[in-house]
Amino acid sequence: MTGYKAAMKAGADIIVKIDGDGQMDPRLIPFFVEPIINGEADYTKGNRFFFLDELRSMPTLRIFGNSILSFCSKVSTGYWTVFDPTNGFTAIHTNVAQLLPFASISKRYFFETDMLFRLNIVRAVVVDIPMDAKYGDEQSNLKISKIIAEFSFKHFRNVVKRIVYTYYLRDLSLASFELPIGLFLMVGGATFGINRWVAGAHLHAAATAGTVMLAALPFLAGLQLILAFLGYDISSAPKRPIHKSLRRAKLLGTETH
Repeated sequence: MTGYKAAMKAGADIIVKIDGDGQMDPRLIPFFVEPIINGEADYTKGNRFFFLDELRSMPTLRIFGNSILSFCSKVSTGYWTVFDPTNGFTAIHTNVAQLLPFASISKRYFFETDMLFRLNIVRAVVVDIPMDAKYGDEQSNLKISKIIAEFSFKHFRNVVKRIVYTYYLRDLSLASFELPIGLFLMVGGATFGINRWVAGAHLHAAATAGTVMLAALPFLAGLQLILAFLGYDISSAPKRPIHKSLRRAKLLGTETH
């Protein structure tokens, strides 16, 4: 983030970040910058999972860990088509970087994932760039046992913040009602069913068909509403890059003054 601020102050148009672990090839920089120059993206990031043959060089534990992190990131950031969220090879247009609250973005290992969450809030378009990673004998400083609690809390926090801001503060749509009603029906149906099952077990009595239906119908209806909400959320990922419109607005403001 210190580098971002320095690059913006120096007047850079596009800022590229490469981790210093020797796993990223600087010759790939043109591929990261091109979609931004062409107006197809506001932010690009590497994806080490695109070429399946190259995954053989990645340690199995890293493959498993990154898969779990990627799924959690899809839910918390809203970028359902983006994979490998902790990839540190990225490029961003300065106009978009200036919109990000750098003082609030998480430090250390959650940095790239939190960047995606902040980018979704400003409706920036993110594009994955296929890349290979070079793995040697180095030991990763990322210990799953140490970051699982931190990542879980921050993912949950970002999910809540994104949903509240996107579906209740900035806009109101059918999905805004599908989610709470779906959760209410699912929890209500499951709670009722469990309570009746426990009571029946104590009395050694089988549940009636009507009791089963009273538990199953609300649960299934709630599940259907949750799936409808997820379908809407997946389809509503940002698709129109914003950095060019931000540039025009900036130029217009300069001309006005």
